[in-house]
Amino acid sequence: EEAIFLRKKITLLRAFSLLIGSMVGSGIFISPKGVLKNSGSVGFSLVVWFACGLLSMFGALCYAELGTRITKSGGHYIYILETLGPLPSFLFLWAEFFAIRPANSAVVSLAFGRYMLEPFFAPCAAPVPAVKLVSLLGYYMVLTLNSWSVTWSARLQTALSIIKLLALALIIVPGMMLLAQGHTENFQDAFDRQSLVLDKLPLAFYAGMFAYSGWFQTSFVREELVRPERNIPLAVIVSVITVIVGYMLTNVSYYTVLGTQDVLASPAVAVSFVQRAFKSLISVVPVLVALSCFGTMNGGIFTFSRTLFVASREGQWPPLFSMIHIRRHTPLPAVMLMFPLVTAMVCIGDIYHLMNFFSFSRWLFIGLATLGLIVHRHRHPELHSPFKVPLFVPVSFTIICLFTVAMSFYSDPVNISIGCTMVLSGFPVYYLIIHRQMSSRCHYLTHKLQLLLEVVQQEIKTY
Repeated sequence: EEAIFLRKKITLLRAFSLLIGSMVGSGIFISPKGVLKNSGSVGFSLVVWFACGLLSMFGALCYAELGTRITKSGGHYIYILETLGPLPSFLFLWAEFFAIRPANSAVVSLAFGRYMLEPFFAPCAAPVPAVKLVSLLGYYMVLTLNSWSVTWSARLQTALSIIKLLALALIIVPGMMLLAQGHTENFQDAFDRQSLVLDKLPLAFYAGMFAYSGWFQTSFVREELVRPERNIPLAVIVSVITVIVGYMLTNVSYYTVLGTQDVLASPAVAVSFVQRAFKSLISVVPVLVALSCFGTMNGGIFTFSRTLFVASREGQWPPLFSMIHIRRHTPLPAVMLMFPLVTAMVCIGDIYHLMNFFSFSRWLFIGLATLGLIVHRHRHPELHSPFKVPLFVPVSFTIICLFTVAMSFYSDPVNISIGCTMVLSGFPVYYLIIHRQMSSRCHYLTHKLQLLLEVVQQEIKTY
């Protein structure tokens, strides 16, 4: 009775909530350990945190311009496809589906499970099987919600974004109060050069950038945004500045209350902070952190399903995943596709190994996407863009991304080599499958699944 397509339901507030909800997740509660471990000292770790925030702002501004130049959803995938061509875009899709996204979702899910169970087992650590079970239950709940309703997913993201900012405030305020009272002993010899190991700095940046990751999320839902030419740049700038300030104050609070050794020894830094600062909220903050991770899972599923949806529409993914539920108006097949891989990685994965594993591929392709912005500007000088950044921003961001990716081979050759192999394994798949027509058996299977899931192709172009 009505046209089937993805509605424009993402307002400015929801776009801001999507960005805040995606950035402020497990990262700020688990990454301080990784940044400190690989930077060597309190002072250098704070420099890394600020540099990561500045780098994220550069990348966010580049993506804001790409979002006003290229009107399709899909994020990194569609930007690489439109600027650098089909082969690199498929390699990104291949690595994103089989490595980047499931590893990222597994990291956030495991953090959700760990913090959710922390109050019940403190002062002991929660059993690993219980953590993984709760992690999967949380992920499946978000998966179900995104399959059911776009509106409810967006409303949940807005509510959880408020909870995330509240969780940061509960960490920042007591730390700032202690700092004002003169508790600066943990900042003595903050820039100890003897503990600085240069070849480990890329891993420190990976941990920091993981905490900021999410500034690109509006680019994945470009077609569902209300007034995207105005709302993308506005939401990006405000949200990234908010997160930079929040993260810097949070880390200063961590170091004010906890010493260097305490941060390195803690499996859950925020919980250790609360145990030391004020025990009355020992059961509250871990739950707030878990809800924060829940919001990050929600944002990740919401946006990545649009990448699969667009890739299917562009002919680089099976056609079933460009279909929409006839009543719910959600990209149901694309939403459901990720759960087997995420389940496997949660069952076998370790947070810090997973983080290094997917960071290589993620920052390689983000660097290629911003390189694509430079190429797109050169090829289409006549194209008017309502938002434009100075050329040095995409140039410097691209160089830093690719340099960090290259340096990471020296820092963690095993995990980085696995990530590189995953990317390169997409070459034969592209040449053997993408250029060939689907067999009649594949069309038959697609038709049967279409009937089972009650999904059809989008009827109206939204770009």
